[in-house]
Amino acid sequence: MKIKKILLTGSSGKLGKAIANSGQFPPLLKPSRDMLDITNPKTIREYFSENDFDAVIHCAALARMKECQEDPEKAVQTNLIGTGNLVIEVLKKEKKLQEKIRFLHVSTDGVYPGIKGDYSENDAASPYNKYGWTKLGAECAVKLLSNYCIIRTAFFDPDNIRFNKSATDAFSSKVPINYLVEAIATVLNHNFIGTINIGSERKSDYEIYKEFKLSLQPCRFKDVAEEAKIPLAKDSSMNSSIWKKIEKETK
Repeated sequence: MKIKKILLTGSSGKLGKAIANSGQFPPLLKPSRDMLDITNPKTIREYFSENDFDAVIHCAALARMKECQEDPEKAVQTNLIGTGNLVIEVLKKEKKLQEKIRFLHVSTDGVYPGIKGDYSENDAASPYNKYGWTKLGAECAVKLLSNYCIIRTAFFDPDNIRFNKSATDAFSSKVPINYLVEAIATVLNHNFIGTINIGSERKSDYEIYKEFKLSLQPCRFKDVAEEAKIPLAKDSSMNSSIWKKIEKETK
């Protein structure tokens, strides 16, 4: 299936902007929230009736963990119900067009417990905070589609690391944002259907960020957790062997 036009939700967010500016995708529809608000089904229906596309990259979400923890109603409305609204309209459009729409959903490593690390796609999902639970609920809605890919990941912007300390005893598989954009472009055109982890090798958060911010100072996980005042993962690292195989195949 050759993709000709993509609907990108969340184009004003960090990842959405990186996708839009990458030049690695076919023509992108980038509606503003006024034009397409995933929490307002009417706007989705109207936008879908006026625009055609054969793929969706779904980035729109309430992604700030602290905000989700403090306002779970808003998190549910956006991440869970909003994704459900989008899926419903995609199903309707597929029925009308008699064609399947490729649907990429950007999820999170936060659906895993964040305790032991090295999580594979087959490990039980048990989020450690409210953000993760809303994203797991969104995944359930996406699985009602037939040509979908759920991407579990964590990313950062190497050019915008705002904190001055990072934990040497907290581990993850975070990837630079540009790497994730390239991975999304690869998976979009691949025939993979299902859930996939996209991440780097397990490293401490300090190791990951220190490469890009030389002034970064080490600290302990308990210090970060105390300052954040929300549940955090001590080891959210992922087994990305399925992704690594696809990446190798397509190079």
